[in-house]
Amino acid sequence: MDLRIKGKTALITGGSRGIGLGVAKLLAEEGCNLHLVSRKAENLDQARKDILAAHKVEVTCHAADLSDAAVASRLSRELKDVDILINNAGSIPQGSLAKMDQAALEASWSLKLFGFLNMAREIYTAMCERRSGVIVNVIGASGARPRADYISGSMANAALIAMSRALGAEGPDYGVRVVGLNPAATETERQRVRWEAKAQKELGDSSRWPELTRGYPFGRLATVDEIASAIVFLASGRASYITGTVLTVDGGRSFRSK
Repeated sequence: MDLRIKGKTALITGGSRGIGLGVAKLLAEEGCNLHLVSRKAENLDQARKDILAAHKVEVTCHAADLSDAAVASRLSRELKDVDILINNAGSIPQGSLAKMDQAALEASWSLKLFGFLNMAREIYTAMCERRSGVIVNVIGASGARPRADYISGSMANAALIAMSRALGAEGPDYGVRVVGLNPAATETERQRVRWEAKAQKELGDSSRWPELTRGYPFGRLATVDEIASAIVFLASGRASYITGTVLTVDGGRSFRSK
């Protein structure tokens, strides 16, 4: 299926690994030129090499710390003419209210919450001015189902869900779409390291980690490709009437009793 995005330019934050890299590869497969943003230049270089080995597109890398508001704002101004923004960078550690002091709260929100907002501000405004563009915010299900042991992440994700819905409702007046996606627990490199450590501790064998995920839908974690495919579809011309929506891709886990 032609997703009607060939020749478009996409900016992916957190684009050197995990879900972000999966999205970048699928967009390149569709003929999109790419701007990849991540903190580590070496990861970006490897991602660029991998993409260019498979696809004839342009890939520009930006080593930047988007938790720094000035850096995020500058980069968004420089890249405000992109057709697609995938806000994906950032993760927030576990923690209850008692464990989240002011400094920890600000640090945890600097990349995931304010990083998203600072990247979107200039780019959304520019998209509205030229009356075209798509923003996809990769958020997290805790924003819809908040947890006391993940209070900071739940609050930040709830704010990003609200932002996606509010801008997504306004955007059609200017020819722009804004959507969100809440991914399931996904088998990224980082997640796999976590599960391997858990398996080593509980089962005495890190290679047995898939046994610990049997309670998830389909008896496993989501794959990067499954989540990335949904994101790329939402960013594509095939989803041209979808805006202000936050799609949860978790194999139905949100509605399971166990």
